[in-house]
Amino acid sequence: MRLNELYQFAVQTAYQAGRITLGYFNQSIQADFKLDNSPVTAADKAAENFIRNEIENRYPRHSILGEEFGLTGNSSSPYRWIIDPIDGTKSFMRGVPLYGVLIGLEVEGEIKVGAAYFPGTDEMLSAFDGGGAWINGRRAITSNKQDLGQAYVCYTNVLNMAAQSRIREWEGLSRKVFTIRGWGDAYGHMLVATGRAEVMLDPIMNVWDCGPFPVILREANGYFGSWDGREGHLYNEAISCSNALLKDVFEVFKNV
Repeated sequence: MRLNELYQFAVQTAYQAGRITLGYFNQSIQADFKLDNSPVTAADKAAENFIRNEIENRYPRHSILGEEFGLTGNSSSPYRWIIDPIDGTKSFMRGVPLYGVLIGLEVEGEIKVGAAYFPGTDEMLSAFDGGGAWINGRRAITSNKQDLGQAYVCYTNVLNMAAQSRIREWEGLSRKVFTIRGWGDAYGHMLVATGRAEVMLDPIMNVWDCGPFPVILREANGYFGSWDGREGHLYNEAISCSNALLKDVFEVFKNV
């Protein structure tokens, strides 16, 4: 199956799902809370149901892993769609536009296609293996800054640094960079892929939080993976970083 076809489908589906979420945005939406105390809204469920229906109609032999409704479909398929209908539900609930619709396609265990649409800012970040990374029709490329002292570092929740035993790495890096900004969730990873930040730190990540980003960062001349240098989406943690500063970031981590 050609990646370009799958890519076009992912981009279109992420965009349409994102437009669905806007129908609920800034409407004083109420949330329910799951067993892990994370919120879920009617918008999350509506967007995921839409994405699932689109995949099931177009690619009925594929499997689907989504945040709200789990794993479904053909578990023996080499194709697995990984979806997060709203990454950044806490922002969404408060009318903050820094949330994203994430769709990644895993082929034999590796993310080959990714689309991350940010409805509140109308930014579509996407990539497929060998096809480059793109932001609203323009090439997405990571920053070429080579001095940590000029770097912008983003994060989602600083309390997670201590909870996941990453506080030394966090503090060590914080002392060396230009500025720290809490532009978190998927939006922070998008900022790295488009060169507006150099590093995004997430010490805890579910697989659906990561779906599109390995291929997007790779195609944007960057890195997405674990805090110890394993590229990919299956490590329950993530860093996005420009290749220009990746060695320096890991050197800081090593020496704290």
